Amino acid sequence: MFNRIIAYGFFTFVGITSIVFYLVAVLVRLVTYPFDKRLRLLHLFTCFWASLYTWIMPPWRIRVEGRGKIRKNATYMVVSNHQSQLDILVAFRLFFHFKWVSKVEIFKVPLIGWNMTLNRYIRLKRGDRESIERMMKDCEERIDEGSSVFFFPEGTRSPDGTVKDFKPGAFQIAKKKKIPILPIVITGTHKALPKYSINFHGVQNILVKVFDEIPHRVFENLSIEETVGMVRSMIIENLNIMNKSIEGARP
Repeated sequence: MFNRIIAYGFFTFVGITSIVFYLVAVLVRLVTYPFDKRLRLLHLFTCFWASLYTWIMPPWRIRVEGRGKIRKNATYMVVSNHQSQLDILVAFRLFFHFKWVSKVEIFKVPLIGWNMTLNRYIRLKRGDRESIERMMKDCEERIDEGSSVFFFPEGTRSPDGTVKDFKPGAFQIAKKKKIPILPIVITGTHKALPKYSINFHGVQNILVKVFDEIPHRVFENLSIEETVGMVRSMIIENLNIMNKSIEGARP
């Protein structure tokens, strides 16, 4: 019961503050758009907005490693494993410019989804061929503008933290646009906010780690399947190492 009260309090705080932050986001968009076509400043404000919700939860002991590996003004195809809805909040803690690829349902969430539209994040209706084709074109357009694109190539959250099969879209785009792949591994979020749960689950160690980018020359002569397999294997290997690390850090 206590854990549920904390969860309700948290989501109530999110709902109330989102009204204020959305209005600020609209103002930022209006003021900066004439000189900031990629909406970098709006995205950084969104990073702050999202990060606030993890900062106010001390039981979520979040550690971010490897941020220095992200080259300033580089354009990446960012790929990460996906354990929880909390992954989105903790990924914003990286504070670098990118556009999310997210399922269309999230864009319909009042305030938060509206802000995603303001940011020109990329929507996807899973299983809809036309939507997938539109998403691929939108990704290429954002990349041409100089924005990195952030994918969860599993397509949906893992129920138990293990890495599911990867869909090929992100890797097809990286090969076509000849941009590096930036692997990110997240762990601990599936215990803090499991799939199909909104309850508070106590103190949890969460680790977000940025790994060395994979230059285009490394995979330009690989097939899509080989590229997918290489990146997925790398993420699984490092996820296992990171899991051992945070298990050893438990209180």
